Amino acid sequence: MSGAKLRVLPLGGLGEIGKNMTVVEYDGRIVVVDTGLRFPTTDMLGIDLVLPDFTYLRERAKDIEAIVVTHGHEDHLGALPWVLRELGAVHSPMVFGGPLTIAMARSKLDEHNLRDVELEDIPTGEQISLGPFELELIHMTHSIPDSCAVALTTELGTVLLTGDYKFDQTPVDGPPADVARLAELGSEGVLLLCGDSTNADRPGFSPSERGVGPHLEEVFARAEGRIIVTSFASNIHRVQQVVDAAAALGRKVALVGRSMRKNVNIGRSLGHIDVPEGMMIQPHEVEDWPDHKIVAISTGSQGEPLSALRRMAYNDHRQITLRSGDTVVFSATPIPGNERAVNETIDRLYHIGCNVITPRDAPIHASGHGFEEELKLMLNLVRPRYVMPIHGDHKRIHLHAELADSVGIDPDAVFKLENGLPLDFDANGARVGDREQAGMIFVDGVDIGDPADVALRDRRMLSADGIFIVVATVSEQTGESVVPPEVIFRGVPFIEQADELMSDIREEVERSLSSAAREGIREIDLLQQELHDDLAKFVYDRLRRRPMVLPVVVEV
Repeated sequence: MSGAKLRVLPLGGLGEIGKNMTVVEYDGRIVVVDTGLRFPTTDMLGIDLVLPDFTYLRERAKDIEAIVVTHGHEDHLGALPWVLRELGAVHSPMVFGGPLTIAMARSKLDEHNLRDVELEDIPTGEQISLGPFELELIHMTHSIPDSCAVALTTELGTVLLTGDYKFDQTPVDGPPADVARLAELGSEGVLLLCGDSTNADRPGFSPSERGVGPHLEEVFARAEGRIIVTSFASNIHRVQQVVDAAAALGRKVALVGRSMRKNVNIGRSLGHIDVPEGMMIQPHEVEDWPDHKIVAISTGSQGEPLSALRRMAYNDHRQITLRSGDTVVFSATPIPGNERAVNETIDRLYHIGCNVITPRDAPIHASGHGFEEELKLMLNLVRPRYVMPIHGDHKRIHLHAELADSVGIDPDAVFKLENGLPLDFDANGARVGDREQAGMIFVDGVDIGDPADVALRDRRMLSADGIFIVVATVSEQTGESVVPPEVIFRGVPFIEQADELMSDIREEVERSLSSAAREGIREIDLLQQELHDDLAKFVYDRLRRRPMVLPVVVEV
């Protein structure tokens, strides 16, 4: 055995739900598993997407053998265009995954004009050499087809990353998870298991996806008017079940939302979705059919601001206007952090007069992530030497570690880490390494920004207390004010005392400029700094608020 070291470095997905990204490094070579993103929280004003901080990879671009994507969900695939754009200037690594995953990656890269990237779908069970690694994808079941676990074998041992999974014994399409191969890997010896922790807080076994279809049909049978079903656009199994339920009741189906149409087209081209001839209609044709003949499948199950359902709820959709008597079916549960946006959408739907049905009202959703007993089953099948819970907030990582303890794994062999903390292996065992840079990168429009971007801080200040802009004109010779200063304010809540305050602010500006002139301060930058400090203190003393103060000094 060589003296090479193995490193497993999570750059995203630990201490949070989303933006999953793990670096596996051996003998100076790297394989990246997943390039996910997550959506912004309410305090990230104006931010569109949140990516992992992949500075570590940018500095090591030439060492990357490949990127492997476990499945096509945004929290595992979504950051790929930005990662490849940044790395591609130095070295564009190959991307591997299952057929549907690679088709979705290709579609996403086309949107970003990244058409020269080498993408390859590989069959499960086939082993591929990537430098010092042997790569194998293992078939798993999840809420999207072609989900895989990733086994990376080196001379030091095998690292198994489960991806998102559940042990569904009756999946909607294809065979169950390849339990036999997992057990075989376990008997051969797995050095480290990096396991999905998403549902580590839910006891028992997760319900089968196949059980959702009959319940959807029951809900549809009770609905007299139009039915709008919302789920994840990538949940192709769920779309098939909605299509089947609609077909059983003689309803037409319309797909609403760009990502929904795109993913269903990819799914149909690969044979994952079967739609009877003549059943699909366009959104603009919905009004041409009687209400009891329509099912629309829409994006927006997470209350996303620009999604189709959110726009319908606010009467802002170009093609579909909701009305009293429509039934809206939420065939998804909110991702932690999205509850408020989902509740706002549901409240708007009730205001319109819609009947709203959620998984609390009927069993119309099955999670794609295994519950406690399935996590234990994975641990018992694989019997790893070490365990690193991933894909979860700190609570779920802690609970996953407790599950490992309950099946007899030494607590000292279970590592509860966080983004940026690597686990290093050598012939003597495992230890936590020195922290690497990890965090968030914000996407605003199509540009990506520094995680410490001051723009975000400024937006928070503006949203909280508003802004004052003061324009002062001073003499180039004396530095004294030569015309009354102009004061403009926006978003500052003091309308009833505005006139008096404006007059006082002008006096404060004159006083500050006179003081600066006596002290011989002539440089514009210094004058503006003096003005800013004096005005900020004055406004806080009067209003007990801290609006942004922008002084502009003009010399004449």
